Amino acid sequence: MYHHSTSTSPSAAGSAAGVLDPVTADSRDAIHYQRCTWCGTAMYHRLLCPVCQGSELRTERSEGSGTVRHSTIVHRNTPAARNVSLIEMAEGFVVRGRVMGPPVGIHSGDRVRLSTVKDPVRGEPVFQLLDEPYRAWT
Repeated sequence: MYHHSTSTSPSAAGSAAGVLDPVTADSRDAIHYQRCTWCGTAMYHRLLCPVCQGSELRTERSEGSGTVRHSTIVHRNTPAARNVSLIEMAEGFVVRGRVMGPPVGIHSGDRVRLSTVKDPVRGEPVFQLLDEPYRAWT
């Protein structure tokens, strides 16, 4: 049985721990990711670095902008169709989320920004399109 010792102090934000640090109240609308202290690879919710297998990961805060790399329409377990997208963030990691808008209007290469809302069912991040695409001819 594990007993929490009172002599240990909580980890500071940005520490080199293998897990995400606790989220403060003022940064709930941000995406936190890890960066390997050995090779500098950025990743989302990992225990080990996928490149060098290092366990010393530093938690950082993303600026929230990215690019849609893949988007698909899902009809399963929902009353209406919804999109599931893989977003490559500016920092170099990939996160799964949802992009607001009509599912057929979201394409690879669209620029997106993190929204302040979260998916109420899945808890995934929700993004909004930065530029309304001019796709009248497609």
